[in-house]
Amino acid sequence: MMFTARYSVFVLALLASLSLSAAEQPVVIEDLSWLERRHLESQVEQIDELARMKLGTPVRGNRDDLDLLQRIVYRGLIPRDDIPALQALGAVLGNVMVADLGLEWKVYQDQLGKSRAACVPGGSECLFPITMLSRRMAVGLLPDIEQLYRDASAEIAPHIQRSRSHQKPSI
Repeated sequence: MMFTARYSVFVLALLASLSLSAAEQPVVIEDLSWLERRHLESQVEQIDELARMKLGTPVRGNRDDLDLLQRIVYRGLIPRDDIPALQALGAVLGNVMVADLGLEWKVYQDQLGKSRAACVPGGSECLFPITMLSRRMAVGLLPDIEQLYRDASAEIAPHIQRSRSHQKPSI
């Protein structure tokens, strides 16, 4: 009994110290490396190939891709256990966000690890499109891509406005 109590105290102390160090770790947002950028490109290429072969439509890099993604989702062209392919759908979604909303692809690192994120230029406000679809679809949901895009856009819009109002005009 004494051993169990000491062990419990040790485990609680260890967890407390880990949570303190994790809480103290700041968020770091950096530019994508060449390798990370290439990985994003290859994900988009994967979806482009799938869309051309199965739907006869290429990835265009604009809002038309939202409909394309929806068709891929509704037709079940990617199995829910193929997480890398589901995340590739998120890369296409992220490219639409970057192009349409003026966001930038960044590496976002916090206590949970590294993620690729679409972030407000010069800010720390980010969306995580890589996992926006994959996490939903992995549990069997069929997300409404257009609604997800509208919701994410509405969430990030005030931060984009604030960022633009703080930018100095160029001469």
